[in-house]
Amino acid sequence: MTSPGRVRATVHDVAAHAGVSRGTVSRALNGTGYVSAEARARIEAAIAEVGYVRNNAARNLVMRKTWAIGFVVHEPHQLFLEDPNIGGILLGTNAVVAEADHQLVVLVVDSDDDAARVSSYLRGGFVDGAVLVSARSHDQVADAVEEIRLPAAFVGHPEGRPAIPYVGIDNRAAARTLTTRLRDTGRRRIGMLASALDRDSGADRLAGFRDALGPRFDEHLVVADPLYSYHAGVSTMTELLRRAPDVDGVFAASDAVAAGAIEALRSAGRTVPDDVGVVGFDDSAWALRCNPPLSTVHQPAAEMGRAAARLVLEQLEGRTPESVTLPTDVVWRDSA
Repeated sequence: MTSPGRVRATVHDVAAHAGVSRGTVSRALNGTGYVSAEARARIEAAIAEVGYVRNNAARNLVMRKTWAIGFVVHEPHQLFLEDPNIGGILLGTNAVVAEADHQLVVLVVDSDDDAARVSSYLRGGFVDGAVLVSARSHDQVADAVEEIRLPAAFVGHPEGRPAIPYVGIDNRAAARTLTTRLRDTGRRRIGMLASALDRDSGADRLAGFRDALGPRFDEHLVVADPLYSYHAGVSTMTELLRRAPDVDGVFAASDAVAAGAIEALRSAGRTVPDDVGVVGFDDSAWALRCNPPLSTVHQPAAEMGRAAARLVLEQLEGRTPESVTLPTDVVWRDSA
């Protein structure tokens, strides 16, 4: 035998128990129009008594709103879990979205299939807006956002996307300042472990590195990898040592890359900072896990997420927001 399914309580049930009209219940639930304190109290008691649960799907259909904001991260799944910088951006975004009574929906793009599926999801109207993290120069998710004019904001600043506001930092200036300080410690052969050259952050950090070294810049001392990852740091540092065994300074494009570089140097019998000075970028949890602690650039990840969420919400309110550039600081520790 099967037991009968539970019948879901409706607005009519609440109205009957409260002794008010259905319209009064609707006004109380939606916060529209006047409802007396006495009627509101009876409605709240009736909701508890009959076990009424709002049908948000129906409400959203009527209002043509989902009350959801997408958080789109264009990174491999493993890097999404390991990168504290992404975690900081996510938490900052969620704080602002939740305060505005919206739900954050996380969408990770790890492949072309993911990109196609996420693009279709956005086109389907399942979110009211989106925060886009780690977008590439040619990104079909960003194409979809522009096509449907979805309220959105980038964390970072991909080229050729003037219609979408962004939150970012001056990666080029920060990398130039950090590399200059590394150079001023007396290092003569400085290399770079570059990452993510297909997006603005990676390309701008390489440009800042080149600016700081000027005529001393040597293309042969730049080793690149697509990802800001620990494993990228191990492999690129190993390759840099093969190319230039006399390297005595390294600018890693992220803290995770720097942590991998320090491990590779240690395996090769080099000490940090005595033999090789190492600096990173982000001032993430990786910076303090390193031994010695990492000199780096502090990137305000949580505030970037908060600012991006605010840009999206402003568009939902009918405003046209301005892009935001946040300040950075060099945090100097013992690795250089």
